Parts: sequence; C-alpha cells; structure tokens
Amino acid sequence: GFEGDFGLQRLMDKHQQLLLKEQIMRLFTSPRAPNPRRVLMFLHEKGITGIDFVPVDLNAGEHKAAAYRAKVPVARVPALELDDGRCLSETRAICTYLEGLHPAPNLMGEGFDERAFIEMHDRRVEWYWLLPIANCVRHTHPGLAELEQPQFPEFGHAQGARVRESARWLDDTLAAQPWIAGERFTIADITAFCALEFAKLMKFNPGAEGFAALQAWRDRVAERPSAQAW
Repeated sequence: GFEGDFGLQRLMDKHQQLLLKEQIMRLFTSPRAPNPRRVLMFLHEKGITGIDFVPVDLNAGEHKAAAYRAKVPVARVPALELDDGRCLSETRAICTYLEGLHPAPNLMGEGFDERAFIEMHDRRVEWYWLLPIANCVRHTHPGLAELEQPQFPEFGHAQGARVRESARWLDDTLAAQPWIAGERFTIADITAFCALEFAKLMKFNPGAEGFAALQAWRDRVAERPSAQAW
C-alpha cells in the first residue's frame, strides 16, 4: 500500500543519508612530536577537515594510560580512531587510509610504479634520517629525560653523527632534483621536513654545516601553509 511504500522510501532515504555522511574521526596527537606533525601536514596538504584532534600529554604519561592502551596497545602517537571505533596507529598507515578517502591531491603515488618509488624514498627518510634524529634527541636532550629512561648519551651522540651522514645523501639528492622523491612534492618531503625541524633540538642547521641544497629545500617547504599550521 501507499503507507508501506512511503515508509520504505523514508527508510531508503535515511540509509542514503548515512552513506553520504562524512566520517567523523578522531586524531590522537601530541605537540612538538615529529610523527603527529607528519599527519597534520598531510591533512593540510589535502585540505581534509572534520577530524577531531585529541591532545595526548606524553610528559604526563597519558599515552601509557589504560584507556589509551585499550585503543593503541603500543602506546604511541599519532593514532586515528575511525567512526566505527577501530584505531589506526603508525603514521604511514594513517596517511594511506586518508589518501584512500581523499585521493586528490595525490601525495603517495599514481599507479604501482610511482607508489613504489615514493614509498622507497619515504621509507629511506623515515629509517635513515628521522630515526637517528629522534634517537639523538631522545638520548641527549635533558627535556626528554622523563620520556627516555634511562638515557644513553653516548648512543645519542653516535646517532647524531649518522644524521650528518644522511644529510650528505639528502643534500646530494636535492642538488639533482627539486623534491625528495623527484619532480613533485610528496609524503617523502613531509617526513623529511618534520624530521629536520625536530633536529633543531640537536642544534642541527643544514645551511651552517654546508648542506646548501638541503637548506634551500627546507626553506621552500617551510613556506607551504601546511608547514606553518603546526
């Protein structure tokens, strides 16, 4: 009958509205930490809005609290809580999800070939640039003694020497091409930039240490609105 058809139509309309409803997500983040900044830059580059930001106080140990560990057992930030309650941790995994939801502008590669090479550069930067910077800062900076117990200063200083080795490789790369992964800005530039900004805590200045191409690249990225959103 008419009433039955009308009720069915209303149900279908409501279902369609739910399908079209933008996902409401929450991003657990922390000021000054490089990995949360990577996700924030990624969001700004893509123009993604509508995500709630939840600050996590690392110095107060909020990332180790039972409520947070229930969501993220490894007790790390950032983490993206989806509208269905599932949580994604690990920066690159979060960015992969966001890229799938919002394909443009593309930051992780078009097609398998470009995706593979961008991921290669991003992984190199993450493992051979960001990691030694983080290790140096965590083990030598007095402000992080509360987070890194015990600190091993000798290890930290050794990691600082590795940062300079990686800086030479990046400087040579950027002397030959405009961006980390080639001819366009990608997620690899976001990772490298956030690492370099964090390196200020170990008093690393690429220009002052003779890495002119790395410094020029850093200054270009710093002019982007996403870099200034932090």
